[in-house]
Amino acid sequence: MIKSMTAYARAENQTASYTVRVEVRSFNSRHLDVALKLTHGFESLEEHIKGIIAETVARGRVDIRVQIHDASEAGIAFEVNLPRARAYYEALTQLNQALDLTGQTSIETVLAVGSMIHAVEVEKDMDAVWPQLEPCLRTAMTDLDAMRRVEGNNMARDFRQRLDAIETMLEEIGSQAAQLPEMVRQRLKDRIEALTHGVVEIDQTRIAQEAALLADRSDISEEIVRANSHIQQFRALMEDDTPAGRPLNFLLQEFNREFNTMGSKSGKATMSHIIVAVKSELEKLREQIQNVE
Repeated sequence: MIKSMTAYARAENQTASYTVRVEVRSFNSRHLDVALKLTHGFESLEEHIKGIIAETVARGRVDIRVQIHDASEAGIAFEVNLPRARAYYEALTQLNQALDLTGQTSIETVLAVGSMIHAVEVEKDMDAVWPQLEPCLRTAMTDLDAMRRVEGNNMARDFRQRLDAIETMLEEIGSQAAQLPEMVRQRLKDRIEALTHGVVEIDQTRIAQEAALLADRSDISEEIVRANSHIQQFRALMEDDTPAGRPLNFLLQEFNREFNTMGSKSGKATMSHIIVAVKSELEKLREQIQNVE
């Protein structure tokens, strides 16, 4: 299964008590790397969140932001700074007495100083918020996975086209390789005739033996068989349900080794040109495979 490692999704769930927002982005990475930003006070949910992410994503960097707004009565609390309020009230009372002022000191006058009442952090009810967060998180991850699959299908389509092109070029390389023994024999014969100027009679049997030895050194039939096998394995990995990025990357390295060997053994310019074209296609595959999960 070909999935892209690059995608984006978001989801929101709102009830009378909680508003939950999840925003997630995924990028290329060699391993699963989760960077989570979570509303303060809900840190104990981190492992649950990462567990759900791991169910969907096998490889890649995942940046996820989870915002939880607790609007329930249990989530709102305030605390009065009684010592400060009493001290300020007593100071105002003394001032009234010293200046012989009339009237009562109002609560508004005390509160105007500030810092008399402040919000306090309430221990969060994880059992209450998780049923709101989990479906929202799963929706976001499902949408993320859908986008990764769409991108993966586009990549797979391109991979198939390039594999078809490589397979066609490999057939041409095989056809060219079949002509090598005769080409080597004729090249050897022409060289000997050029060196002896026709004075020495050429032993055709000896020429055939030497040509066979040279042709054997240039034989690429094993490399062609292995390259064809790699093509079939590449296609099988694309259809498999498991993440294909790592296996495809390793397989591509083997691909390159086969064609490097063919290039070193090649004795024909036309064959060398085809091998160069194949290696160009392999490089394009390599660049795209870096984004496969």
